[in-house]
Amino acid sequence: MSTTVVIADDQPMVRAGLRSLLEGEDDVVVVGEAFDGEQALRAVRQHAPDVVLMDIRMPVLDGLEATRQLVAAGSPARVLVLTTFDLDEYVFEALRAGASGFLLKDATAEELIAAVRTLAAGDAILAPGVTRRVIEAFGAAVPRTDPAGEARLASLSPREIEVLRLLARGLSNAEIARELFVSDATSKTHVSNVLTKLRLRDRVQAVIFAYESGLLRPGC
Repeated sequence: MSTTVVIADDQPMVRAGLRSLLEGEDDVVVVGEAFDGEQALRAVRQHAPDVVLMDIRMPVLDGLEATRQLVAAGSPARVLVLTTFDLDEYVFEALRAGASGFLLKDATAEELIAAVRTLAAGDAILAPGVTRRVIEAFGAAVPRTDPAGEARLASLSPREIEVLRLLARGLSNAEIARELFVSDATSKTHVSNVLTKLRLRDRVQAVIFAYESGLLRPGC
């Protein structure tokens, strides 16, 4: 079954390039395009895509607010934010708004396609180096909005706390397994347990929770 995608970007050449890359794959279909956030919302309602490639700076309604509205409306579409390094602060806010990951606009075609497939499969995209830059630069300024964070953390075992710390560093399941000297299957189980106990949708939200709850501090 094909993965369906909506592309939201205010630059026609960018949209055309993304469409060309994605439609070169047998299992990916671009079902809609949008040049602003409001069009993106309409396209998602009309086409119910698996993934939305969302630029941040767009006219009428920016990608950040569009992402918030999609998540608030309960859309199952997974949002992949497209950005450049000079938009780090907006990326962090987009992740807090409910995006499932982000990708730099200079990513390779292979990275873009892999990201789309990953999100469509229900996982999240965490590029460790970029994620750390975002959190270290802007995490300190984020207010602690979850006063029940400590209570939620208390539901985790010591090993699960350790897993959450590693998740917050952007490690994959396989990397967590190597770090903890356990099998990949055990690592996957630990990660699933952490997300379930904390009532989090994906790995991106686990990173945000780790910092907002005070478990980790930027730069740690």
